[in-house]
Amino acid sequence: MINWGNLISQMFNGLVLGMLLALISSGLTIIYGTLGVLNLAHGAMFMLGGYAGWLAFSYTHSFIAAVVVGSLFVMIVGIVMERVIIRSFYGRPHEDQILVTFGIGIVFVEAVRFAFGSLSKIVPPPEMLNGIVNLGFMFYPKYRLALLVIVAVALLVLYIVLYRTKLGMIVRAGIEDAGMVDALGINVHKVFMLVFGIGAMAAGFSGIVNAPVVAVSPDVGESILVQTFVVVVIGGVGSFPGAILGGLIAGEIISITSMFNPGYAYVMLFAAMTLVLVLRPYGLLGTAGRD
Repeated sequence: MINWGNLISQMFNGLVLGMLLALISSGLTIIYGTLGVLNLAHGAMFMLGGYAGWLAFSYTHSFIAAVVVGSLFVMIVGIVMERVIIRSFYGRPHEDQILVTFGIGIVFVEAVRFAFGSLSKIVPPPEMLNGIVNLGFMFYPKYRLALLVIVAVALLVLYIVLYRTKLGMIVRAGIEDAGMVDALGINVHKVFMLVFGIGAMAAGFSGIVNAPVVAVSPDVGESILVQTFVVVVIGGVGSFPGAILGGLIAGEIISITSMFNPGYAYVMLFAAMTLVLVLRPYGLLGTAGRD
């Protein structure tokens, strides 16, 4: 028999996880949609954000400082990575992009493991967000509720950047036709650098705000990367709304399935992805992308 209290609690957990996956996936999908780069280092960037934030928290004991440092650090890493390495792979086959970004991700993971060891690092939530809150129909951790709001605000900011600014207009035009944007005299290389930095920052921000929920470890980005790619496939490559929709669907599937049998969570997630690929090859909100 279903325990309705547990079901509602798991649905809330799925909503929080789904919003987090949506934020991470939005960074990945705009990178691929604009630059055509399959970034397999995205999960490692999520991990780097967590570690940079943990290091900042260790010195400042400020969660806000941890979030700012973690986000900016990964953004800088992304910009340097784009300028030094990724820029040479825009015109290369996707196989080359996959190999180089996968290798970069391994380098990031092993560098962190060498510097900080393999043991998990804990970043506690702000004092005011410790404990649980009575929602009337259930008790729920305060920080998870706050995380829902934090990620929603971050997605709103990203939406404004993409849909209400000149940079966002160029990014969306680049998704449709990067060659035309270049022909109009716009410095696409600078735009590409910013896009990669913003996408990386979304992953880094997600890594540190999620640290009080799941302890930071060198391998924490591996499962996130898998889930993120599934989200992008379900929602549609290059689609920001699709990343949000796909994230929410994936979060609920993982959370609700885990209530019955955690071992089948990924099975159901990949089953949903397969169903979407059969019915809508470009995803729920995606369109035919670049070759």
